[in-house]
Amino acid sequence: MKLLLIIVSVILLLFLGSQLLFYKSSHNIEGYQYVIIKEHPGFEIRKYEASLFTSVDVDTDDYKQASSKGFSILGGYIFGKNEREEQISMTSPVAMTLEEDEMTMMFLVPGKFTKEDMPKPLNAFIKFVEVPERKMAAITFRGWASNEKIEKYKLELVRLLDQQGIQHSNQFLVLGYNPPYEVLFRKNEIVVELE
Repeated sequence: MKLLLIIVSVILLLFLGSQLLFYKSSHNIEGYQYVIIKEHPGFEIRKYEASLFTSVDVDTDDYKQASSKGFSILGGYIFGKNEREEQISMTSPVAMTLEEDEMTMMFLVPGKFTKEDMPKPLNAFIKFVEVPERKMAAITFRGWASNEKIEKYKLELVRLLDQQGIQHSNQFLVLGYNPPYEVLFRKNEIVVELE
């Protein structure tokens, strides 16, 4: 019994240690830059800088299916499935549009690249999207994202914006900040562009 307790304790410590390492490494990667304009109870107003994204449309409105398929395609591109077989650094967060019939997954392109610098994708469905500077409202939630959680926090963000009389575009994104192997400390956000 004592040996079993020691083994379980060692496994638990190794798991926690690995999660802390994953957490630190995922927070040292380049991110979608913004400044906080105003903090409200439950959400923030931010100004995001103009950025370049790789994107792919996925013909489903199911978050889990769309994130798996989209990540496979865009991940393949940045890990070398391109004309130059060049690897491109991972960035954070992974963004996904929330639309009725299809979703679009987007990876932020590292700031050192322009659209012209990027290697041509082998997959013809991958596009480059230049997003201008924009003002957005953001609400944060923890744990694993799911259709239910996304809908819950989207409705909560709408309620909070309505409460403050803030007009929005009704074009929502879910932002995921953690790689799949990071089980603890997961962070997600729902953001919407403001009018």
